[in-house]
Amino acid sequence: MKSVKSAFEIFRQKIHIIIYGTNTVSGRLFDLILLGIILLSVLLVMLETVQGFDVKYHKQLVFLEWVITIFFSIEYVLRIISINKPLKYVLSFYGIIDLIAILPMYLSFFISGTSIFTTIRALRLLRLFKILNHPQFSGQSVHLKESIVASRGKILVFMYFVLISCIVIGSIMYVVEGAEAGFTSIPTSIYWCIVTLTTVGYGDISPITPLGQFIASLVMIMGYGIIAVPTGIVTAEMAKNSASKLPLPNKLHCFECGSETHLSEAKYCQNCGHSLDEK
Repeated sequence: MKSVKSAFEIFRQKIHIIIYGTNTVSGRLFDLILLGIILLSVLLVMLETVQGFDVKYHKQLVFLEWVITIFFSIEYVLRIISINKPLKYVLSFYGIIDLIAILPMYLSFFISGTSIFTTIRALRLLRLFKILNHPQFSGQSVHLKESIVASRGKILVFMYFVLISCIVIGSIMYVVEGAEAGFTSIPTSIYWCIVTLTTVGYGDISPITPLGQFIASLVMIMGYGIIAVPTGIVTAEMAKNSASKLPLPNKLHCFECGSETHLSEAKYCQNCGHSLDEK
C-alpha cells in the first residue's frame, strides 16, 4: 500500500513539473502543444460559423472538437490532482474558464440547436495568458501594469478634458447646423463629435454649412493629437519604470495551492504561505 501511494505521489510531482514547470524541457514542450491546440480550437470555432465550410466538413469539425475537448478534459483533471489543494484551482479564475471551455461538448448530449455553446468555446483563448506567463512575458506585463496605474491620474484628467470638449463642440454644432443637417439634438451632436474626434467617421451625420465644416475640420485635426496623448503618457511612465529596474516576478509554482507568480527569490507562497521548495 505504501509503494502504491509513493508511486502516486511521484506521478503527481511529475505531472506538476510538466504542467506548471516552464523552466523544464517537458514544461516548455507542453506549453507549446497547449498553445497549438488552443489556436486550433479557436480556428474550429470560427470555421463552424462559415456555413458552406461547415456543411462540407461538419463531421470532421465535430470529430476534431471532440478530440480537443477530451484533451482539455484530461488536462483539467491532471491540474486538479497535481496540487495539494485542488479546490483553490477549481474556484480560481482560470479554473472556472477551463471548466467552462470543456462543458459545451458534453452538454450537447442534452441540449442541441443553440449557438451559444460555440461562443463559449472561444473562451479557451483566455488560456493563452497562462501559457504566456513566462518570466519574460510576465515581467513586461508588470511594467505595463505599473505604468498604466501610475499614469491613471493624468489619463483621467485628459479624458475629462476630451469629454468637456465633446459636449461644448456638440452643443455648438447643434446651434450652427440644426436638424436639417441631421443634428437633431445635443446628444446626437455629441455623438457626431466623438465619431469625428476619434477619426472613425461613419458619415451618417455631416455638416453642410461653411461654419460647420470649418469646425469639423478643426475637430478632425484635434483627433490626431488626442489619439497620441494617452500613448505618450503611458510610454513616459514605462520609461521611468524601466529606469528604476523594478523586480520581475519569478515563475515559481506552489505545489500546495497552484499559485503561479511570485516575486524573485521568494521562498514561500504569497497566497497560502507554503514553502516553494517543498513538494
